[in-house]
Amino acid sequence: MRLDVVTIFPEYLDPLNVSLVGKARARGRLDVRVHDLREWTHDRHNTVDDTPYGGGPGMVMKTEPWGDALDTILADGYETGSTLPAIVVPTPSGRPFTQELAVELSERPWLIFTPARYEGIDRRVVDEYATRVPVYEVSIGDYVLAGGEAAVLVITEAVARLLPGVLGNAESHRDDSFAPGAMASLLEGPVYTKPPVWRDREIPDVLLSGHHGKIARWRRDEALRRTTAHRPDLIERCAPTAFDKKDREMLSILGWAPDPEGEPYGRFWRRPEAMEQ
Repeated sequence: MRLDVVTIFPEYLDPLNVSLVGKARARGRLDVRVHDLREWTHDRHNTVDDTPYGGGPGMVMKTEPWGDALDTILADGYETGSTLPAIVVPTPSGRPFTQELAVELSERPWLIFTPARYEGIDRRVVDEYATRVPVYEVSIGDYVLAGGEAAVLVITEAVARLLPGVLGNAESHRDDSFAPGAMASLLEGPVYTKPPVWRDREIPDVLLSGHHGKIARWRRDEALRRTTAHRPDLIERCAPTAFDKKDREMLSILGWAPDPEGEPYGRFWRRPEAMEQ
């Protein structure tokens, strides 16, 4: 996978040289190129922003540097054999970044990130390039940062760990929170390692049983327990087919019941008396 990042703070992306992403780069799994937007400015002050039309506070990033930068990067990529580019625009007004979207992005061979500063990039830049390549406007949360570089680091790490050969164990991400499949709407439960007793705290006996079926059931139950406690909204919007018989039994113990007006074994809702308890 090729990743290009255009920014006015290239040093902000130094963490891409460490941890899993750094190792993926060293192994040739990731080709990461960080570009300084100011290289495409044409005045002695290297100006990348200007006042907004219509008035108001803040500054807006100019069209010319961004257009020239993206044209150069796209031309270079095509010339060197890169294909199927997509532009990722980190912005609080974008679609939520989820594990599902991370999987989708991990399947693309070439991503170009455009982290903005100030009030953002002149909208015409996004509209222009959306006519040429897929554009993903992505939000990593309901808050505003000083710039999009931190979001680039978040998205890159989430995407890179899904690439073949990046994780030491290819199965590691199968049971992650939000992983596609059985965990798509659940949080991962607690995990334990040696020693079996620490400060008088023991690990659950089932994990020492060697019974893989019981261990799998325990992990599933703990995932349900944690999700109902921390993210009940995920349970409420699960599809009717998301839970098997054992799941439904556990949800009942945790104070949840199927919607009486829904399909059999359909969506679950917290019982008022259970919420009070």
